[in-house]
Amino acid sequence: MTDADNKKQTTHDSDEDERNANIKIYVDGDIVHRDEAKVSVYDSGFMLGDGMWEGMRLYNNRWAFFEEHMDRLFDSCKAVDLDIGMDRDGIADALRRTAEANGMTTDVHCRLMVTRGVKVKPFQHPSLSRSGSTVVIIMEHSKPVDRMKTRGIRLASVPQVRGLPHSQDAKFNSHSKLNCVIACLQAEAAGADEALMLDPNGFVNTTNACNFFIVRKGEVWTSSGDYCMNGVTRQKVIDLCRDNAIPVFEKNYSLYEAYSADEAFLTGTFGAQTPVSEIDGKQIGTGSAGPMTVRLRGLYKTLVEQHTGQVS
Repeated sequence: MTDADNKKQTTHDSDEDERNANIKIYVDGDIVHRDEAKVSVYDSGFMLGDGMWEGMRLYNNRWAFFEEHMDRLFDSCKAVDLDIGMDRDGIADALRRTAEANGMTTDVHCRLMVTRGVKVKPFQHPSLSRSGSTVVIIMEHSKPVDRMKTRGIRLASVPQVRGLPHSQDAKFNSHSKLNCVIACLQAEAAGADEALMLDPNGFVNTTNACNFFIVRKGEVWTSSGDYCMNGVTRQKVIDLCRDNAIPVFEKNYSLYEAYSADEAFLTGTFGAQTPVSEIDGKQIGTGSAGPMTVRLRGLYKTLVEQHTGQVS
């Protein structure tokens, strides 16, 4: 293995773009230079991780799968009694204003963040957030590095698990990500790029940042969905399999079956489908993108093109 093969990488690697040094950020209706973008230290998101977020991509002036992302955001906020303070049209307008202020039209990654807002005292109770939500939109010129199309991510299974729905449901795309950060640190300590997290029953679940799939004998497997992130790209891949006569199963399976898979890949809004080269030091398939991963990536690109007019 070469030094290049050992180089640390993540599922969100992108080439540096000097334009990002001067991006403008949306903060509660104002659009300001990134150096001036501030939120209060009393903000519930900063203080407690009390908030929800969405990661989206802009192609050809259209947000890929906007409605699906809004479904997840509004459902999550409703479940925790967080009033965003605007409807879907309002969010779409805020996104449009931010993109226009930055002259952005394509190959853009957005992080839309909503918190419960500024607290009157530095304590936990939600009733202390009385001034309304905080909404922040960060957009960057960002495109996955080409090597991620073929070179796989190295995963390590870790002790940190995705919890039960009645502790903190993984379907919340919440600001509270400490369990994922701990998992990532554990994977790094094991010499891997990112973490493969198990569910409370010991079955393969998801990574610290993305949803996880394996391919065995022409079948595509992913977790049952009971404990994993409610991924938009995950669901699109499942739907694409069903629409194209590719056997796909949402099921419980163990590391034993993951280690002996023909292929493995991750799904996420930024990287779409990222191949996995090894798990716990065991090479998966050829150690690079396999034929099913390549096929699904092509189907997904076509789907994005149909939705936005441009291939990702």
